Amino acid sequence: MNLKLGKLPPDVLEKYLLGMTGAKSRDLVVAPSLGVDFGVVRHGRAQLIVSSDPVTGVKESVGWYAVNVSANDIATSGNRPQFLQSVILLPQRASVRDVERISSEMDKTASSLGITIVGGHTELTPGLRRPIVVTTAFSFASSYVTAADAKEGDSILITKTAAVEGTAICASDSTKLRKKLEPAVIARARGFLRKLSVVEEAAAAYATEAVHAMHDCTEGGVLGAVYEMSRASKLGFELKEDKIPIASETTAVCSALGLDPLRLISSGTLLIAVVPGREKEVIQAVRQAGSRATVIGKFRKGRRNLVRKDGSVEQILDAPTDELWKLVDRQGM
Repeated sequence: MNLKLGKLPPDVLEKYLLGMTGAKSRDLVVAPSLGVDFGVVRHGRAQLIVSSDPVTGVKESVGWYAVNVSANDIATSGNRPQFLQSVILLPQRASVRDVERISSEMDKTASSLGITIVGGHTELTPGLRRPIVVTTAFSFASSYVTAADAKEGDSILITKTAAVEGTAICASDSTKLRKKLEPAVIARARGFLRKLSVVEEAAAAYATEAVHAMHDCTEGGVLGAVYEMSRASKLGFELKEDKIPIASETTAVCSALGLDPLRLISSGTLLIAVVPGREKEVIQAVRQAGSRATVIGKFRKGRRNLVRKDGSVEQILDAPTDELWKLVDRQGM
C-alpha cells in the first residue's frame, strides 16, 4: 500500500501505530486514539496534558507556527499550555542567522502565550529542503475535555473562519497568486498568520461549562477536523455548507489556486461541541475573548453528511487529504 503526503489514513494509524504504546502504565489516562491530539498522564492529584506537532509545509515564520500548533492542541483540552520543548532540524546550508530567526520567533511567541521553553535539540540534517520544527507542549490540569467527548445532539460551533492557516501559507508561498490577485488581497491573506492561536477562545469557551469537546482544524481543514471528532466520539454529523464562514481573502486565494477551503489546513480555527440550547452563551464568551463563533451543524448518530449550498448531500466517508499537498505536488513547495 502506497501512502500519500500528509497524515496517515485512519486505518493505517489504528492498525500500525495507536496500539504501539510500549510498557503499560496505570497513570496513562488518555491513550493515543484517532482524532485526539494530546495524551493525559496522571500526576498525583493533577494530570499532565502532552501534545506534539511538526511544522513541515511552510517556509516563513516557522518558529511562530511551531509554538502555536502545539499550544493549540493543549488548548483544546480547555487548559492553557504551560511548557514546551522543541526539535529543530535545519537544512545543510542553514546559517547562524537562520537559527537566530527561528529561536527568536519561538521565544516571542511562547512569551506572548505564557509558555516556558524548557529545552530541546537542534541540528543540521542532510536531505532537507526547508526547516522542520517539532514541538511538544505540556500543561498540568485538574479537568479537561477531548475530541472524543462529543455527545449526540451537540451543536457544532466553529471559531473564526475556514482555512485560516492555509490562506496564510498559500499567500506566502505561491507565485501564481501574483498574476491573479491584487497585492492588497495577498497582503491581507498573509496576515491570517496572526490568527493562528486558539488559546484564548478555547479557554473562554471551556469556562462556560457548556462544552463537551473541542478540536482544532489542522490538516484536512474543517471537514477533516469534524470527521476526526466524529470518529473519536463514535458519532455521525450534519454540516451545513452555507453556515460555514469563509473569509473573502480565503475565497479569492482558493479560487485562484483551485483549492477547496473546507479541506484546507486551518490551524486557528476551533471546533466546539456545545450542549444544545447553550450555543449563545458560548458564542458570547468567544466574542469576549476577541474572536467569533458560528453554529455550522450538529453531531448525531448515523452518517457523516455535508449539506451543500444547492441542497445536495455529500457523505464524508474518509478523512480528506489536505488541499495544501496539491500545491506541494504542483510546485515543489
